[in-house]
Amino acid sequence: MLRTFSRLPLALSVLLLSACATAPRPVSEPGKPAAPVSTPSPAPAPTPSGTAPTPLPLSKPLLPAAWGELPGWSNDPLGEAWPAFQASCRALTRQVVWQPVCEAARGLGERPTATAVRSFMEARLLPWRVVNPDGSREGLVTGYYEPLIKGSRTRSKAYAWPVLGVPDDLLSVDLGEVYPDLKGQRVRGRLVGNKVVPYYSRADVDRLKDKFAGKTILYAEDAVELFFLQVQGSGRVQLPDGGVVRLAYADTNGHPYQSIGRWLADRGELRVEQASMEGIKSWARANPHRLQEMLNANPSYIFFREGPSSNAGPVGALGQPLTEGRSLAVDPRSIPLGAPVFLATTHPNSTQPLQRLMLAQDTGSAIKGGVRGDFYWGFGAEAGALAGRMRQKGEMWVLWPRDQVPR
Repeated sequence: MLRTFSRLPLALSVLLLSACATAPRPVSEPGKPAAPVSTPSPAPAPTPSGTAPTPLPLSKPLLPAAWGELPGWSNDPLGEAWPAFQASCRALTRQVVWQPVCEAARGLGERPTATAVRSFMEARLLPWRVVNPDGSREGLVTGYYEPLIKGSRTRSKAYAWPVLGVPDDLLSVDLGEVYPDLKGQRVRGRLVGNKVVPYYSRADVDRLKDKFAGKTILYAEDAVELFFLQVQGSGRVQLPDGGVVRLAYADTNGHPYQSIGRWLADRGELRVEQASMEGIKSWARANPHRLQEMLNANPSYIFFREGPSSNAGPVGALGQPLTEGRSLAVDPRSIPLGAPVFLATTHPNSTQPLQRLMLAQDTGSAIKGGVRGDFYWGFGAEAGALAGRMRQKGEMWVLWPRDQVPR
């Protein structure tokens, strides 16, 4: 997601069972208080300027390919992907390799036809197949979305669960400043005397409520809904007066994500097939006295910031709003952030082909490896249902300027 809304990745059912997160949203969850302070953060936050972050070294060279290898390329309504491509260009403007392509793209206007976009792409770019470190060409494609929950600016019996901003004592250390090989990785902690120790876990945050009271942005109606919003990395909050507050990923406590669905299944509270989002909500309603115990099974904790009101998608790790059905969370060590990516997979729980041009505009704590993506389905319950069912095999091709080699 956001992790970053950046964002947590995630097919919800998968995420709940196997800690498969996306990010905004970046979704990393607290671990134990004694967790090592060197635990890397899930995903880089969007750059304040909205320009693309400095590219990370790729884990393995991409393999040259031909347009004829992309299944469904000629059938994709590419005009639908043009706004997302323009968003990537706004972020890539400082990267010399993309300047000629993005300058030429302005000549097509705001609403080019699919034929015009296809001709433009084929003239200016070439496909490079994404491979895994072992040389295999298929990987996992999950889904994520932007949720809507209910909340209030004022605490009450109905709205009792605080949504927290970033604490003043949370340290974020860029490891790349000391170890260049770890560029882009951060650790979280807090200072005790002259020693940096792991930051508070979810259980600690609950136990030390008064310490964090001054950082409350608003109060959620439902603790489990708030938990899932943290997993996604960003979302919207419906207020009692009808207003809507936009929440964006701000930071994490640095503890590793642990699946509460798996926790319930391991203890025999639910069968594995029952440990979906709805199954977990039902268990929580039936066991209110054990609610916090269940939530604390995931020590990771996400802190938010209030974002500007907008109907655009949440801001991803690229620093640009995500586009429903056209933005993809990737591992930036394998796929350059901002690049067009052609995805060949299938619809959730289906064999129906899903073959379309996507834009690598987000990251996620569980989105690691070569052929690994998190498909952004959009906002609301319907998008959430699709994201929750998506766990498909897929292939990917990065589209790169013709006279350049991806590095």
